[in-house]
Amino acid sequence: MPLPLAGKAVLIVRPRQQAAGLAERMRAAGGEPVVFPSLEIEPLAPDAQAAQALAQLARFDLAVFVSANAVQHALPLVRQAGGWPPRLTAAAVGPATAAALRAQGIGQVLVPEAGADSEALLALPQLQDMSGRQVVVFRGLGGRELLADTLRARGARVTYVECYRRTRPDIDATPVVQRLAAGRLQATLAVSAEALANLLALMPAPARPALLELPLVVSHANVARAARALGFPRVAVATGGEAELFQALLVVLGGPR
Repeated sequence: MPLPLAGKAVLIVRPRQQAAGLAERMRAAGGEPVVFPSLEIEPLAPDAQAAQALAQLARFDLAVFVSANAVQHALPLVRQAGGWPPRLTAAAVGPATAAALRAQGIGQVLVPEAGADSEALLALPQLQDMSGRQVVVFRGLGGRELLADTLRARGARVTYVECYRRTRPDIDATPVVQRLAAGRLQATLAVSAEALANLLALMPAPARPALLELPLVVSHANVARAARALGFPRVAVATGGEAELFQALLVVLGGPR
């Protein structure tokens, strides 16, 4: 029986390190992953507010991590500032972020059973009455305000620690352009609207129509909306982690699930 992705190449629009798991799944299914990191994650030195929050971490009741990137870049800062307070509760927006926390030795994590975003986290019963509670949110520079705004509306005091930033790399798109011209890409996979916008910006104009014609698998409805606004008409949404993304890719490319 042929492997489900035999003869098919998929453009993975993620930072190279974060694409490794999906790339391995594709190879095991006979596919060819083409990693194009149109978004890079860079550590960000804490500003005065963040440094103060890190130094006084024990005063917080809850620490929210908005992504696995937040875990990766926040935990070294936490260790430098004295370590994780034993009574501090951690919360993660989804299973991948929770797994990253557990890998760093933080075993007790509030995480939604379904969904992987701020909305799912905010639906947890433990986060409904936040009166008088101190919350620190570890995130990248900028981003959605829904989480903090909602927690404040529920009575919490929220402090940000912005520990990384997203940048567009200086990367040569020629290999992708050549594949598009030869019809040697069958789909694109992305988890970030910003990465998709960067991808289009990095592509020469003549190559963009072929890129936009490829089926696209994304990780969230918000990314799907942004993708359609960018001109991608064929968008499939797979909420969850790498397993869900891979299963959606199999469906899009007509392989067995």
